[in-house]
Amino acid sequence: MWKSLHPFLNEHVLIPRRMLYVHYYRCLQLEPYNEVCQYMKGLSHVAMGQFYEGIKAQTKVMLNDPLPGQKASPEYLKVKYLREYSRYLHAHLDTPLSEYNTDIDLPGNFKDHWAKNLPFLIENYEEQPGLQPHIKDVLFQNFESYKPDVQELICVADHLGSMMQYETPGFLPNKRIHRAMGLATLEVMQAVQRTWANSKVRMNGKTRLMQWRDMFDIAVKWRRIADPDQPVLWLDQMPARSLSRGFNNHINLIRGQVINMRYLEYFEKILHFIKDRILVYHGANNPKGLLEVREALEKVHKVEDLLPIMKQFNSKTRDGFTVNTKVPSLKDQGKEYDGFTITITGDKVGNILFSVETQTTEERTQLYHAEIDALYKDLTAKGKVLILSAELGEVDAVCNLILSLVYYFYNLMPLSRGSSVIAYSVIMGALMASGKEVSGKIPKGKLVDFEAMTAPGSEAFSKIARSWMNLKSISPSYKSLPSVSETFPTLRTMIEVLNTDSSHCIKKTIVVV
Repeated sequence: MWKSLHPFLNEHVLIPRRMLYVHYYRCLQLEPYNEVCQYMKGLSHVAMGQFYEGIKAQTKVMLNDPLPGQKASPEYLKVKYLREYSRYLHAHLDTPLSEYNTDIDLPGNFKDHWAKNLPFLIENYEEQPGLQPHIKDVLFQNFESYKPDVQELICVADHLGSMMQYETPGFLPNKRIHRAMGLATLEVMQAVQRTWANSKVRMNGKTRLMQWRDMFDIAVKWRRIADPDQPVLWLDQMPARSLSRGFNNHINLIRGQVINMRYLEYFEKILHFIKDRILVYHGANNPKGLLEVREALEKVHKVEDLLPIMKQFNSKTRDGFTVNTKVPSLKDQGKEYDGFTITITGDKVGNILFSVETQTTEERTQLYHAEIDALYKDLTAKGKVLILSAELGEVDAVCNLILSLVYYFYNLMPLSRGSSVIAYSVIMGALMASGKEVSGKIPKGKLVDFEAMTAPGSEAFSKIARSWMNLKSISPSYKSLPSVSETFPTLRTMIEVLNTDSSHCIKKTIVVV
């Protein structure tokens, strides 16, 4: 649900990375000092594993200092973070992914500044080591160079990833993300199946039973490498000082004359929620005037018209008001957690700010973690029973537990970027581990994270999600697919498979069809 870091960034997503480079190279021929093209050229090289050329292009952007009094461009602000992260990725190209942890390795202040898109002014920062000559760039792999079963794995991943695409204005298809998250889905499926069969996983150099965060970390690693421009980081791994202040996930729905089309489908739903909360407030604080307030609200059909009404009936409103959502606990009946905050400010129609915000504080995170821990424990226990029995009732219970767990993940929003697609790939993978496969696409206009955030509870979210998922029994052919983690054990192998052309898949018979 996070907005792209650059307003033009999503315009490139329909184009394969190798074609991308050609476009940006041509752009620089026509306009050698175009910062956007220079930055994107560097990013495209790094995404394809060509770190030497990538960092060379990034350095050119870094040297383009703004003039005194001139505002720095978004590319100039981001490029040093990308260069440092590129160096880190290059140094770990051939290290097994199970032997290190990006969230622990990167300096805390670096992560904090990067996630908040702040200027690169970090005290006592020690730069990542330069590129080591013995670590070679990633070479292009032909699709035909992979074994037939791996080719099948790639084609299935492409199909699964396409099932996560939003059919909503502002979300263009990104085939690289599709493949990455399709592979994440398959790896989650395989890891969860092993866990339910009592196998342990190797994470960060240690062998142990898989926890819920490990399940999400599988999807996190694929989302990170698919687009190294975006900082996909766990917020609870940020420095303690940052956690105490909290991280705000802020989305403007209306700002003046600008309407965020991505969330248009949810305006009416949020409006009804605000009206209900206003009536509850006046019922408790102004019972005599409740009827008058109710009649006034019945005439309000747009969010913009709420502000004058609130000013009329509440002198405290002045320039705006906020409404908070609550998330009911499954673990402790009657208990509620903070959801997101809706804010409407302004002095007149056409000059208002309508926004939603999730604040990730340490206390809030701990409450959600306790809820997710309890659900994951229950899911693991029922998953182990399911492996032995496969009764219809058990399958249904497991499916609901998976959706409930991810409901709390969505409402927590624990990542700096990519929470939505990461969570949905975990849903699909865990459901496949239970023997069920998502065959339905996300309906037009729907956003899964907002469905979870605006649902009155986990049961309601499960019901909504299952209405479009069209769950069916999984194809037996999934069992014959090779292990994703063993086939792509390093960053190098991950980048190779994301780079390879799979136009052949359209002509092949995909096992899931």
